[in-house]
Amino acid sequence: MERAQQGPRARYREQTCAEIKDLALRQLAEGGGTALALTRIAKEMGLSGPALYRYFTGRDDLLDALIRDAYDDAAAAMARAAARSAKGSRGVRARLHDLAEAYRAWAVAEPHRYLLLQGAPIPGYVAPPDTLERARAVLGPFLPLFATGNPGPAVAATVDEMTAWLTAEESVRAWVAQYAPEAVEVTEPAEAAGATGAGGAATAAAAHALAGAVLAWAQLHGSVSLEVAGQFAGMAHRGGTLLGAQMELLADAFGLE
Repeated sequence: MERAQQGPRARYREQTCAEIKDLALRQLAEGGGTALALTRIAKEMGLSGPALYRYFTGRDDLLDALIRDAYDDAAAAMARAAARSAKGSRGVRARLHDLAEAYRAWAVAEPHRYLLLQGAPIPGYVAPPDTLERARAVLGPFLPLFATGNPGPAVAATVDEMTAWLTAEESVRAWVAQYAPEAVEVTEPAEAAGATGAGGAATAAAAHALAGAVLAWAQLHGSVSLEVAGQFAGMAHRGGTLLGAQMELLADAFGLE
């Protein structure tokens, strides 16, 4: 309905922006972030350089749009996976595997877009601040899983550091509360003991949630980035097998059922 209400000029602009981004993604697939060239895009579209700059002010503006789109698509894929996995009687450990495989599946299907987000930095480019919230949306579905955990000694130091981070930064507490609201709720006995939840000190469940999500991200990034970059070529294992083993170890460390 919204698109139907747009005027011809707005629709043309939207279509042209989409075509520019499609060509940019093709360049990224062929040569990575450093291969992006607006002049070549303009030539392929039959536009002059100045005409192209009516849609994107420069390389960085186009990269901003591509990165926002990629994070939003990845977050949507993770949200769909979380919703599917939450149905029925699947345990938390099984749901962790579901989310990890969804993350991997998106990256393998969209390798150039994944590497735009998680690959080597592009020289001279700094992503806009709003990509932080988009990145957190990708990892958000992991938070409620680890909030139910009982971390062991292997991850105790990480839990302590995440507790301090939660206490120090309101935005981090808000992120956990958005995806795992029960983790930041404080019971009366806990409040009397000094756990103030979203108002200050971190609850144990919130710290568990954050530590688990951060550790899951580190495991995912390492394994998936190696696979997407082709580093497993010539080896006998599948990327999914390796990632599954890593998630099992993480689930063990947090006592997930």
